[in-house]
Amino acid sequence: MKEKPYFQQVYDVVLQIPYGRVTSYGAIADFLALGSARMVGYALKMSFYSDIPLPAHRVVNSAGVLSGAAAFGHPDRMKDLLLSENVTVSNNKIMELKKVFWNPSEELL
Repeated sequence: MKEKPYFQQVYDVVLQIPYGRVTSYGAIADFLALGSARMVGYALKMSFYSDIPLPAHRVVNSAGVLSGAAAFGHPDRMKDLLLSENVTVSNNKIMELKKVFWNPSEELL
């Protein structure tokens, strides 16, 4: 059976991030054992040109910073989406990251 393209594998993981939870680019890269955190970020950036509606706002850097916020068209869009899911954000950083962190390597066995 043919393996899915890398971007699709990233999208499949992102689609499984639960409401009100976040993960990191690195956690997705580690789970897939392909590429790097940077490649995951690139895949998510390119998803804005696809018909697949992804909850990309739930992916942050390893420190909890909303490093992908610029890709959302408005500086507060990513933060607003997270706040709407009751994820606390202050100064473009997830507060209580450990509490809301979702690790695909532990959750998707």
